[in-house]
Amino acid sequence: MSDASAGTGGAGFAAAELARIDEAAAALRARGLAGPKVGVVLGSGLGAFAERMKDATAVPYAEIPHFPTPRVAGHAGRLVRGTVAPGVEALVLQGRVHYYEGHTMVDVVRAVRTLRRLGVETAVVTNASGGVRPDLAPGTLMCIDDHVNLSGDDPLHGENLDALGPRFPDLSNAYDRRLRAVADEAAAAVPVRLAHGVYAMTRGPAYETPAEVRMARAVGADVVGMSTVPEVVAAAHAGLRVCAISCVTNRAAGTGGGVIEHAHVAEVAARVAEELIALLAEIVRRVAAEAS
Repeated sequence: MSDASAGTGGAGFAAAELARIDEAAAALRARGLAGPKVGVVLGSGLGAFAERMKDATAVPYAEIPHFPTPRVAGHAGRLVRGTVAPGVEALVLQGRVHYYEGHTMVDVVRAVRTLRRLGVETAVVTNASGGVRPDLAPGTLMCIDDHVNLSGDDPLHGENLDALGPRFPDLSNAYDRRLRAVADEAAAAVPVRLAHGVYAMTRGPAYETPAEVRMARAVGADVVGMSTVPEVVAAAHAGLRVCAISCVTNRAAGTGGGVIEHAHVAEVAARVAEELIALLAEIVRRVAAEAS
């Protein structure tokens, strides 16, 4: 747990947290990691994308000031700068920390906020999820159109970081409409099937009960998981455009998928890695081309 974990509501918290973020960003600039305008967040078992980048420079989170380190298999815990396509660079968070690991919401979103301070303008966020909607079988890639926060917490709770964004940010376009269209264009070009739907975040770490899955479906969720929402909220608050891709790795509890195990989640993520790598590379290439 980081040194920000004592609380988020007291006077002076915002200045202290901004100082932590800026210290992390300064350390990364000194190591040559600033510059790319696109950042990528890789979820459980999806780290292979970072391994394919060329001319890569990697810094373990443990060497970055105030960065908490992942405690879950499938999350390498490195920040990587590299070339995704000719002339196209990205900053990649190879693994994330989760709320259920005991980190605060502020801990969870510090890396994304640091990307923003390094000059990143667009974030492509990925995760592994459980399919709630019947047609979302394991191995399906889904573009997230919206989310439902069932975690009971929010990364913006407490004193606002005014230097990053407003007290009351509008989340109506948190998952940027144009970037969703870019994802569809990229999927057609690869080609790979790309579904669309709504992601629900639960607190974890226990997988959802069948009743909780039915509730999630009733409130409009198509997949469920234990991440992504905090980072997207913090990214939107800080003015980042966001595209999010979910890899459906299992059927959610009570929908006919049997026992859910993390090892199986990683196995399915590895099986669709080639499709996901190709899709992410094409999304990043198109985002960079539109920005130039």
